[in-house]
This record gives sequence, C-alpha cells and structure tokens, in this order.
Amino acid sequence: MKKLTLLFSCLAIGIAGYSIVQYLIMDAHQAGFVRMKLMFIDTLDSHWYTLLYIHIVFSIVALVIGPFTLSSKFREKNRKRHRIAGKVYVIGILFGSIAGLYLAFYATGGFVSQLGFSLLAIFWIITGYQAVTKIKKHNVYEHQKWMIRNYSLTFAAVTLRIWLPLFTALFGFENFMISYPIISWLCWVPNLIVAQWIIGRTLQERSTIVK
Repeated sequence: MKKLTLLFSCLAIGIAGYSIVQYLIMDAHQAGFVRMKLMFIDTLDSHWYTLLYIHIVFSIVALVIGPFTLSSKFREKNRKRHRIAGKVYVIGILFGSIAGLYLAFYATGGFVSQLGFSLLAIFWIITGYQAVTKIKKHNVYEHQKWMIRNYSLTFAAVTLRIWLPLFTALFGFENFMISYPIISWLCWVPNLIVAQWIIGRTLQERSTIVK
C-alpha cells in the first residue's frame, strides 16, 4: 500500500508540474490540450480561458495537497497542519470543480464527453462535501473514506493524461472524436472502483488488527 501511495504521489506531482509549465509559465493558448481543442472548433472566448485558469490552478492545489491529507504519518505528526492542509484542499476542489463543470459543457466529443466530465465535477463536489460533513460530526473513519473517494476523482487529472496518449497511440488521432468520449468516463470511473478497493482493504486490515 505504501508503494502504491508513493506512486500516486509521484504521478500527481509530475502532472502538476507539467500543468504549471504548460498553462502558467508558457502561454495557455499554446498548450497541447487547447491547440487540440481548436482543431475541432473555431475559437474559444475569454470566459472559457478564465475558467480554464481557475480550474487548472485550484486543481493543481488539490492534486498536490491531497496525498498529504491522506497520509496517516502527516496527520499524526501534526494535527493542526493536517487541518490547514485539508481546508486548502477543500478550497481547491470547490473552485476546481465549479470551473470544471463550466468547462464540461464545452468538452470535445459531444454529449457523451460533456456528460462524463459534468458528472466528474458533480461527484467531485459531492464527495468533498460528504468528507467535510463527516469530520464536522467527528466521524473520522467515514471522513477518511470519503476523502479517499474524493481524491480518486482529483486523480482524474493524472489518469486523463495517461489515457489520452495511450488511446492516440492505439487508435490514432483520426479517431480522437470516438476516443475522447470514452476517455471522459475512463479517466474517473475506474478511479472510484480502485478507491472502493482501497477502502475495503483498509477495513480488512483494521478488522485483522482488532482480532
């Protein structure tokens, strides 16, 4: 489990760094995602770019901070820092998901893509809300479960960028309009399944310790 957590953390930091270079250091208009999108539509207005920046910045915050909020070592070392990191993380997913929901309506690939990314943004908000609600009621264990689910959706930023080149390599860019609607679901649904597996394994480990 520790090796898996380390792998997730490295991938998250790697994608966060890539996004910072692509969208914040370089010109977002030249970013691969934007250039690819402009192949299928004529133009993107200033509102779209504004929401894209909001989505990128706050999603990066959530993506990088997430592993620390889930780390039991970090939590046990300093509860106060854990709470601060958690609050920053929640702000990240709040603004990231709202901006993401707006961007979802403009997703390439038509209705299937739009629905896939819209549900991702909605479930991202819902799972985050559930995590906050549970900790306010001092239900730490349920809070942890909802945080695992929530971060699996945050991690869609990583899995999206894994599936995109893989599908392009396998099926070619000429089939992008078929591939992308599939990726819009594939980038987050399996993540939730893995999250449930992790939660189930944690439950099993806890019951073993109790015995």
